[in-house]
Amino acid sequence: MPAAAQDAASWERVQKSGVLRCGAAVYPPFVSFDPLTKEYSGLFADLCRLYAENVLGVRAQFVDTTWDNIVAGLQAGRWDLALALNHTPQRALAVGFSEAAIADQISLAFRVGNNKFPAKPTGFADFDVDGATVIVTSGTYMDRAVTALAKKAKILRLPSGDESRLALMSGRGDVLADPIDSNLVYVASNKDWATHIVPEPAVSRQGMGFGVHRSMSFQDMQSLNIFLEELRATGKIDELLKTAVQKILEENK
Repeated sequence: MPAAAQDAASWERVQKSGVLRCGAAVYPPFVSFDPLTKEYSGLFADLCRLYAENVLGVRAQFVDTTWDNIVAGLQAGRWDLALALNHTPQRALAVGFSEAAIADQISLAFRVGNNKFPAKPTGFADFDVDGATVIVTSGTYMDRAVTALAKKAKILRLPSGDESRLALMSGRGDVLADPIDSNLVYVASNKDWATHIVPEPAVSRQGMGFGVHRSMSFQDMQSLNIFLEELRATGKIDELLKTAVQKILEENK
């Protein structure tokens, strides 16, 4: 393995530089961005800061990216960690993963009373009908999962989570495939018209953690994994996620 590739994924290099670069594609409540303060928040932004400051003794620097580019940027060494990356076999061919910080799966949000669907849908097949449009954020695991399943419905791919949620609100699409925690917040903020289901069988169900360069050493990966293991065991991750969700709900009142 070339020395340059090893150095790109080394915590020793990060400590020498004084900065942990965190690739951040916005997706509340996991990664949020305030355009007024220019600050990042959310579960994985908080975890990145905690690891940077409490373990490596450096500061966290967030690098804005998109879901279409987050893996390529990690491969190219433009950031040291990719935030809120779901474990998928396709991504595992290109990058490494930390252990999961949380379990994640897709839920399907839709407008109450949409007569294209059954009154009580239970699975993706109830939404995969002629004339229906499923909304996904381009480059995400939701995009890949829905693309593999959809036979009759059209797929509307949009560049960001905000645009995807607005598309359901405006009627550009009929159902939004999103992480369950994102849809819980979205439905709670729009409970006058929106609802969602967790489909069975699952559309996609996997862990969500950090993406790392595939050349990262076992020792460095162990440090990150032990950090996450402790925060899971002590309930800190649940606490951070709850705080991130509550912040969004308060902002949307």
